[in-house]
Amino acid sequence: MKFYNYVLATALLCVAATSFVRAESTVPANAIESVNVAQQGNEVALRIDFKEPLASPPPGFSVANPAKIALDFQSTANGLGKNSQVFNQGDLRSMNVVQVGDRTRVVLNLVRNMNYKTRLDGKALYVTLSPIERLTDSAAQHTTRFAEESLVGSRHAVNDVVFRRGKDGEGRIVVDLSDSGTGIDIRQQGANLIVDFMKATVPDRLRRKLDVTDFATPVMSVETKAFGDNVRMIISPKGLWEHNAYQSDNQFIVEVKRVIEDPNKLVQGSKVGYQGPRVSINYQNGDVRALLRLMAEELGLNAVISETVTGTTTLVLKDVPADQVIDIIFQQKGLDMRKKGNIIMIAPRDEIATREKLEFESKQQISELEPLKLEQFQMNYQKAADVARLLAGLPPAGTAGSAAAAPVPGVNMAATIAAQRILSKRGSAVADPMSNILFVNDIPSKLEEIRSFIAAIDIGARQVLIEARVVEANDSFNRDLGVKLGFINSQASQLGGSGVYLAGGKMTPAVTTTTSTTPATLIQNPMLGVNLPTTATSGGTLALSLFNASVSRILQLELTALEKDGVGKIISSPRVITANNVKAKIEDGTEIPYVTIQSGSGGAPTYTVNFKPAKLSLEATPQITPEGTVRMILVVKKEEPDWERAIEVGGFRNPPIKSSIVETSVVVENGGTVVIGGVFVTKSSDTVSKIPMLGDIPVLGWLFKTKSEAIDRRELLIFITPRLMSDKMRFD
Repeated sequence: MKFYNYVLATALLCVAATSFVRAESTVPANAIESVNVAQQGNEVALRIDFKEPLASPPPGFSVANPAKIALDFQSTANGLGKNSQVFNQGDLRSMNVVQVGDRTRVVLNLVRNMNYKTRLDGKALYVTLSPIERLTDSAAQHTTRFAEESLVGSRHAVNDVVFRRGKDGEGRIVVDLSDSGTGIDIRQQGANLIVDFMKATVPDRLRRKLDVTDFATPVMSVETKAFGDNVRMIISPKGLWEHNAYQSDNQFIVEVKRVIEDPNKLVQGSKVGYQGPRVSINYQNGDVRALLRLMAEELGLNAVISETVTGTTTLVLKDVPADQVIDIIFQQKGLDMRKKGNIIMIAPRDEIATREKLEFESKQQISELEPLKLEQFQMNYQKAADVARLLAGLPPAGTAGSAAAAPVPGVNMAATIAAQRILSKRGSAVADPMSNILFVNDIPSKLEEIRSFIAAIDIGARQVLIEARVVEANDSFNRDLGVKLGFINSQASQLGGSGVYLAGGKMTPAVTTTTSTTPATLIQNPMLGVNLPTTATSGGTLALSLFNASVSRILQLELTALEKDGVGKIISSPRVITANNVKAKIEDGTEIPYVTIQSGSGGAPTYTVNFKPAKLSLEATPQITPEGTVRMILVVKKEEPDWERAIEVGGFRNPPIKSSIVETSVVVENGGTVVIGGVFVTKSSDTVSKIPMLGDIPVLGWLFKTKSEAIDRRELLIFITPRLMSDKMRFD
């Protein structure tokens, strides 16, 4: 026991001695004894006296807004006896002295941003502050003023204020001004956005506070009121947001959009590039940890810097964003960060990667040992069996790769087929088809993911009515012109005689009779006949006959003309109702039998009958966009048999199938109509039949020829009209 007490006492003494040595080592070797300020024209000079001479000028940095300069002194204590001092010398307002451990920071609060120079002289440090010539007051003013007033001395007015929700969920405040010369100031004040319209008035009906919470934007309210000679608008957003303002003629528009936090960015926002406050740094061979600590303070971040971050760096930067400075240090020293909430952890990349790997492995081990929990989900719109297959990484019933043949009515889950298993390795899902309840047995962390997944997909599908109108117009025109010309010779023909005559340009034998006691009769034998009539079976006929009794010859002239003009229209209107993102198909028509002949055994023909469809069909897959329009993938077919061109096979007629097909993808507004396809076919024919040489005579040649003209025009148009249907089966 005595030996044990002796060892314990010796250990305590060693610890106390070590602590004493560490305490002695933390005592600063130097101290600030006094600070004196003197103004020299536009410059301000400071003299800081120390207990011991400084080995090198201190590292420091400057901030533009608010304007200040910070100097860090290592192993230096605050010997002034106070932490602040007011000067009000030129652009220097005051000084703050803060000591943390063995380090002391001197912060100079300025009226405006200034340059500084340091110089060592014995135990004194001289700091000279000089104004920045390139940064004027007008330039600083432009950072907050949106538009300058162009019509000085005149009064302006705010005519209207309208709030709208943008397509990306941003809040848009549209202000109608009386003229484009209104001066506008916009700035962020606390959690609000303030917009001042200079020398403007606002009517009483617009002096109100608009509650725009129902628009689901970052903006909660917009208040417009008179503020002295100006009009002030107070925009109150919520959460993390950013704004963008622009003017078009007499309209001033402010957009406030929600910022999605990016854990890999120090300063949040959707703008490209660095957005942190601009700083100027003159850091000579200083500690990296100290510089990272300074930058984190300027960005207002809670930083945890790993003990493995070591080394020194030298930076000379002017007017550079603070987040860019941190990025430069990360690249130089091979560092990285991880952000959780408003706390960032800075460490070497290898250390962070090793830590994350160990964390993932531990989570995986916990999931393999964590007890399972059973939870039930009542499905409202989806089938519990289909959701169970999705959770297990299997395709839903009725899709490719699925053993089930029944399709999934109401919802298209084809996009989720390629998804991996959502359940954990030990998880399982069982569906009850009677009650449509899904039972999931899995670890609690996976149950939370499954709960979010089911809430996203178990929603009612909107219905779409798609109406197609197929219009086919036929326009035909026929004209036939012909002539018949003949000479009739009224002469007695001897019985039993023979001869030949010319009729229609063809030599045919004359009629031969036998010997008889019957007296001779007058037989009219046409000599030199022209027979080119029209091919029409009906129409008007004009005949002209000339009779000369002295020569007993008749000149017969027959002219015929036929003109036919016909127009026909066929209108078909298929309609189909389907759910969003679900393919629907409707068809109407018949199947035409086709007969084929094959030689059978013994040479006897064998008849085979096949059927080919000739239908009108509409196949559509609609998708409702967030803007309220409908995107559709359409296939429209119009098929019909052409009996006029049918081919006879073994006594049966096999007609060809005339088909018109349109396959396309279009976007149409709700209730709008669009023409998705059009086919215009024109067939024309011009046929002339004539007697050689005689038909070529000008004018008179029409007595020896016939002409047939035919024009057939066919046009097919397809119109599509989608209509969104409400839950009560009414048109929206």
